[in-house]
Amino acid sequence: MEHTVAHEEHSGGGTKEIIRVTIILSVLTVIELALGFWMIGMPLESSLRLAVKGAIVILMLAKAFYIVAYFMHLKHELKNMIMTIVVPLALFAWFITAFLYDGNSFRNLRNTYDPHYKEQSTIKVEKKAENKHGESNHEETKPAAEKKAVE
Repeated sequence: MEHTVAHEEHSGGGTKEIIRVTIILSVLTVIELALGFWMIGMPLESSLRLAVKGAIVILMLAKAFYIVAYFMHLKHELKNMIMTIVVPLALFAWFITAFLYDGNSFRNLRNTYDPHYKEQSTIKVEKKAENKHGESNHEETKPAAEKKAVE
């Protein structure tokens, strides 16, 4: 009797479940795209833009849940199997966040501890003087003996 109930449970509901999940994923994708196109016209420094980005991330996580649960068949697996995937994934995300935070902290601390340090992108380079033929004037780098010989 139990065997027939379990068989009926999986035989009829598969197609309806796939259609339902496909519709949910499609709706989430359309909402994400609409939010993304709406965000294009927003100013870069606005808090509304940050809120829209947060909403897009939450929608992406919901899509990831549906994909993992239904297409990787983890919704019907044992809880232990789910935990063997979710816990390492959470630790991996935590490691990435921790390393990015630590690297940013190091960069900021390095700038405060060494007052003479400047990042390479902020150092202005002097443009070399060119003579009338379009060649760079390198006389100031020549040794003194060569300068006298030229004169």
